[in-house]
Amino acid sequence: MTMQSFDRHAGQVVLIVDDVPENLAVLHDALDESGYTVLVANHGAAALERVRHVVPDVILLDAVMPGMDGFEVCRRLRADVATRGIPVIFMTGLTEAEHVVAAFESGGTDYVTKPVRQSEVLARIAAHVNTARLMNQARSALDAFGNAVLAVTPHDGRIVWQTPLARQWMQRWFGADDDGTPAQLAAWLAAGPAQPLTVIRGSARLVFTAADTRSPEQWMIVLREESDTARVQALMALFRLTQRESEVLHWVIQGKTNRDIGDILGMSPRTVNKHLEHVFEKLGVETRTAAATLATNRLRAT
Repeated sequence: MTMQSFDRHAGQVVLIVDDVPENLAVLHDALDESGYTVLVANHGAAALERVRHVVPDVILLDAVMPGMDGFEVCRRLRADVATRGIPVIFMTGLTEAEHVVAAFESGGTDYVTKPVRQSEVLARIAAHVNTARLMNQARSALDAFGNAVLAVTPHDGRIVWQTPLARQWMQRWFGADDDGTPAQLAAWLAAGPAQPLTVIRGSARLVFTAADTRSPEQWMIVLREESDTARVQALMALFRLTQRESEVLHWVIQGKTNRDIGDILGMSPRTVNKHLEHVFEKLGVETRTAAATLATNRLRAT
């Protein structure tokens, strides 16, 4: 979608989508009095056309409308990278569990039941707009500093946004576009990302770590790309090791014995031990366990 600029100095923008004129009028007046800039649409197609020109801060969406219902409208919003991050609050008189589930499955952020209580709607809008604003600020900061971070919606694992570096890595590792969540990532999210997810390809690794899962709307996932070569270079820089010393320490971190390391690097166990003595001295430790722990912690902090 091609977006046009819009002056938001008058307040946050709310789009109301409802096929009943009376409902539009009541909500419009309440929101207008609270300082919001209010846009309206009386059917699904009109709503989608609206967001082609102005991206609202939040959408109040009637679930049941003739023609395209609210669930389909929400699915289409979520399918577009330009609109998928907009909070969508469903308005419905249908309180059966399957309709509530349908609202969330289609990508809804929240719901209120009809007849709508104005105070409740205003409170929910304020909360979701504030959350979205904080998310956007965090995203801008992450973009600026070149971090690899993505945000997903917890209930379905859909990727809401990615920093440029995260998008680059996702495309290189999975061939994923902006709309797809790779199966490995989806399964990890569904199981509850308590431990990091590591995807291995040859000597390279892509590690996903849940940085913030407190919000019911978006989880923040940090990506880290690792490789044997990159880790060796990082250890050289962190501890002023020679390349051989760094290679030995790298394999110590992997839990290899001196004999294993000698076989991998083409040297005798005695030579490995000599390099390891130099590593201990430079790191200020006395055991291989202490060296591995210190090096791992420093690598994670970088």
